[in-house]
Amino acid sequence: MLTKFETKSNRVKGLSFHSKRPWILASLHSGVIQLWDYRMGTLIDRFDEHEGPVRGVHFHKSQPLFVSGGDDYKIKVWNYKTHRCLFTLLGHLDYIRTVQFHHEYPWIVSASDDQTIRIWNWQSRTCISVLTGHNHYVMCASFHPKDDLVVSASLDQTVRVWDIGALRNKTVSPADDVLRLSQMNTDLFGGVDVVVKYVLEGHDRGVNWASFHPSLPLIVSGADDRQVKLWRMNDTKAWEVDTLRGHMNNVSCVMFHAKQDIIVSNSEDKSIRVWDVTKRTGIQTFRREHDRFWILAAHPEMNLLAAGHDSGMIVFKLERERPAFSVSGDSLYYVKDRFLRFYEFSSQKDNQMIPVRRPGSVSLNQGPRTLAYSPTENAVLICSDVDGGSYELYVISKDAIGRGDSVQDARKGAGASAVFVARNRFAVLDKSSNQALVKNLKNEIVKKSALPIAADAIFYAGTGNLLCRAEDKVAIFDLQQRIVLGELQAPSVKYVVWSGDMETVALLSKHAIVIASKKLVHRCTLHETIRVKSGAWDDNGVFIYATLNHIKYCLPNGDSGIIRTLDVPMYITKVSDNNIYCLDRDGKNRVITIDATEYIFKLSLIRKRYDQVMSMIRNSQLCGQAVIAYLQQKGYPEVALHFVKDERTRFNLALESGNIQIAVASAKEIDEKDYWYKLGIEALRQGNTSIVEYAYQRTKNFERLSFLYLITGNMEKLSKMLKIAEIKNDVMGQFHNALYLGDVQERVKILENAGQLPLAYITASVHGLTDVAERLALELGDSVPAVPQGKVPSLLIPPASLLCSGDWPLLRVMRGIFEGGLEGAGRSGHEEDEEAAAADWGDEDLDIVDVEQALQNGDIGAEIEGGVGEENDEEGGWELEDLELPPDADTPKTAVNSRSSLFVAPTPGMPVSQIWIQKSSLAGEHAAAGNFDTAMRLLSRQLGIKNFAPLRPLFMDLHVGSHSYLRAFALAPVVSLAVEKGWTESSSPNVRGPPALVFQLSQLAEKLKLAYKSTTEGKFSEALRLFLSILHTIPLIVVDQRKDVDDVKELIEIAREYVLGLKMEVKRKETKDSSVRQQELAAYFTNCKLQKGHLRLVLISAMTVCFKGGNFATAANFARMLLETNPTSEAQAKKARQVLQACGDKPDSAQLNYDFRNPFVVCGATYVPIYRGQKDVSCPYCGARFVPSIEGQLCAVCEIAVVGADASGLFCSPTQMR
Repeated sequence: MLTKFETKSNRVKGLSFHSKRPWILASLHSGVIQLWDYRMGTLIDRFDEHEGPVRGVHFHKSQPLFVSGGDDYKIKVWNYKTHRCLFTLLGHLDYIRTVQFHHEYPWIVSASDDQTIRIWNWQSRTCISVLTGHNHYVMCASFHPKDDLVVSASLDQTVRVWDIGALRNKTVSPADDVLRLSQMNTDLFGGVDVVVKYVLEGHDRGVNWASFHPSLPLIVSGADDRQVKLWRMNDTKAWEVDTLRGHMNNVSCVMFHAKQDIIVSNSEDKSIRVWDVTKRTGIQTFRREHDRFWILAAHPEMNLLAAGHDSGMIVFKLERERPAFSVSGDSLYYVKDRFLRFYEFSSQKDNQMIPVRRPGSVSLNQGPRTLAYSPTENAVLICSDVDGGSYELYVISKDAIGRGDSVQDARKGAGASAVFVARNRFAVLDKSSNQALVKNLKNEIVKKSALPIAADAIFYAGTGNLLCRAEDKVAIFDLQQRIVLGELQAPSVKYVVWSGDMETVALLSKHAIVIASKKLVHRCTLHETIRVKSGAWDDNGVFIYATLNHIKYCLPNGDSGIIRTLDVPMYITKVSDNNIYCLDRDGKNRVITIDATEYIFKLSLIRKRYDQVMSMIRNSQLCGQAVIAYLQQKGYPEVALHFVKDERTRFNLALESGNIQIAVASAKEIDEKDYWYKLGIEALRQGNTSIVEYAYQRTKNFERLSFLYLITGNMEKLSKMLKIAEIKNDVMGQFHNALYLGDVQERVKILENAGQLPLAYITASVHGLTDVAERLALELGDSVPAVPQGKVPSLLIPPASLLCSGDWPLLRVMRGIFEGGLEGAGRSGHEEDEEAAAADWGDEDLDIVDVEQALQNGDIGAEIEGGVGEENDEEGGWELEDLELPPDADTPKTAVNSRSSLFVAPTPGMPVSQIWIQKSSLAGEHAAAGNFDTAMRLLSRQLGIKNFAPLRPLFMDLHVGSHSYLRAFALAPVVSLAVEKGWTESSSPNVRGPPALVFQLSQLAEKLKLAYKSTTEGKFSEALRLFLSILHTIPLIVVDQRKDVDDVKELIEIAREYVLGLKMEVKRKETKDSSVRQQELAAYFTNCKLQKGHLRLVLISAMTVCFKGGNFATAANFARMLLETNPTSEAQAKKARQVLQACGDKPDSAQLNYDFRNPFVVCGATYVPIYRGQKDVSCPYCGARFVPSIEGQLCAVCEIAVVGADASGLFCSPTQMR
């Protein structure tokens, strides 16, 4: 008997299995009905409306209903989904013993101590028939599973079989009128719906139970005379076939087994007995110590039984249903219906091989337990529990295969378990002496080996090795060397599954799976609530296993998940690609196709096969909370981002993965203060100051904004904050901003306005503003505060920030392996992006706003417009006003991408600035070492630079940024450490790397984007500042690769063209008196090499100026040039076409010094064209061209080099030395 589930409760009087779900109802003597999940071992629900014992209970076959009958004379019908009693059927006058639903009609049959059986219609809720005839308590009544019969047992010592055919005909309403008429007559004159067909007499005492055979015309009954009787019936009569004797007390319940030819009975003698129907003998008895049995139930579809006793119930099986099998390569060998069969996985062919001996005894559980196969010798070992454990060895000749009729003589032997250990050797476990007997195929003992642990089973563990199992551990034993190769604690192991390469083993227990290496080194343990049944390794090293109701996977790191559910238990034999091959309990081979995407995805993540992960994200339907939670838990939030649509979740995942772009986009969608605050913190952690500024602006967090501008050294915006504080009447804010700015006059003024004259006086006198101090002293009169004598005052001046532009090179946010691939899909080239940004007037990524813009929509917008907003008005931006033409397009803002990786962490080392100078001819490295004079000499020699004033702050930044300072302890001086590039712990202390520089090419690329953006938006002074900053930084840049040198040179050319063009544009705006000069400068700007989007804007500007100035031919030329650029904005194209139309063939009204047909360059100082063939001189650094008269002067474009000076050229990479 294999107990599957056991409960402890009050006496169980009624039991019923659910036909589909793993549920069982138990009705108790205490009046409670319990609903159990026997697979999980949990109590699902309890129903307690009956008063007194509930003796009968039954599940409906298909509806969510069950019926119960109790000692309160009530029959109750319940809905288990809604957890309530639907209605009560009243009519019986005494205890109700059993209740049962009909398998087809809406009927319930009930048996009662009032000596009647009633049939009820549960849909109309009426009693449709009362069966009278018994003259004592009716102990049970049940419908026949197929025919229109009811069997009942009573304490009047009889079993009655009733025919309910007439009742059925009445229910199924008759079709023809004759029948309907006869039925009416019957109803009128009291016809009988149910008649007694047979009365079975033979028991000497009251009969407690009777039940039909599921398919044969047999009845079994059990009575207080301690006998079980078997009856047979035909159409006319019924007779007793045999009596089964053995119980020592009243037989409570008896029934046929659905799948086997056996009868199961239980009794008040505390035993369950199993009888053979054909031989009519007892096969087996199961006893309990103290509990009498009262009721039995059989599962309608599975091989399960349940028995109720005085202190609970048990759910059990009589025999194991797992077929014995062994997998060898592409073949499966298994035993079914006493035949050894062979199944080929690839062709899915199934063949019968040889018959296997029938067990001699009649007891249960004598079938094959395990099977082992030796492919070279074609030998099979089958172990079973016959005679306390024995094995049979079959060596199959080639010609016998497939015939299936040749009876093989098996070589037998005693032994709990036997396995092949070599080609022609097998080991048998001898439990008595705890030895492994190694035998040959003639069944002769070749060798004996004492086992290292008290084993109760042995398994195969590779050639010459055994895996021995004790109660709580396993060990691998080498039979040749007689040594233990490995040992592992594991709960009682039932099955052992080796991977294909024999490197990994899965040890399967009832509720656990342990994965270990071939030497039994533990890797992971998985616990399952539901029993583990079988498993196999797939080709990727994932263990696929089956529980009673699921197929699941276990990854090498111990993560597991469900692949699919199972309707019936399956035994996995092999996993190949997306197919799982398994045997069911009937020994049929099944192939289940699964979707392996989820576990392959997780496996790729574990194994860091990111290319696979990428393609799976793109191509598969992976999604759901489980995958997102898994990715987050495993530290891949950036991958999880690609599955999430909810903005709040996206925001949190983006912050976790450091993806500021997505975080900003989500914050915009959510637009709540908390989210902007969190975004500000993360952006600050990354050193992405532009986003920090944006976040603070969105939440109007002025204090934080001011402090941000202080530490980033943005004095211009800090002074704007001062004005804003003034407008808001925020005195404290004004004072703080003045303090941050180091503006003493402003501080004195604020203190004075706030009425703090003594403080204002002290501030003025300490900072040397004597005239202000004297004026305040007069106002204060006698109450002038005394300034302490003999003390030197220290001034409150804010420190200068180290890096005064852009974001900080502080934190490298690792760009995830996935981000590039996932975002880059469908993007082609940087130029198109830039072009699109200019042409469409921006992309909607994120708009970094100025303080004024952030506040314009606030309550103080109007006041700012007069004051703070003037600067932009002066510049005027792009002049795209109407020319009495249709209106132009709007101009939304463009985006700026945040910085990527910038910084190499400072590391300790010896002072090496001297070595840097000796080894290097790179000006940036000399500046980093603090040797400014040699750096200046190098720059002068290489690039002809003479004006070092703009480079001074950059020199300082380089020097400070390439050194770290270590304060060891209070009394020691600060130790200066030079920061080397690419230093690692493993590098030799004698080999010194070059300095880590704070200026890098990537920074300049970011700055270039910002400059482009400012140009697009028409902020020319800002754009000019950025382009000049690029030109000033490049001489100090150091790049590692040769191709980067070309990038640097290209960057100089780009910056030069823009600086020249923007300076001409600024000059044009200042030239108010001469319309001709304005038109010339606008025309020269079109000759600069600009981005296509900017070129269009310049052409529109030039076209507009010339059109207004009456130079129609030139204006028309610019319109044609604009159309040649294929403008992406329809408005621009339309405007150009209208100008062309308006100009027609009209001539120019004024002569311009501009000939678009003749190639020229523009002089960087005088802004006049130098046509091809004319003499010119150039700047040795930026390459700007000038008229000869400018030679020897400072270059007006880059502002640092001398025009026409001799120079060797840009030297920015150690690769140029070679």
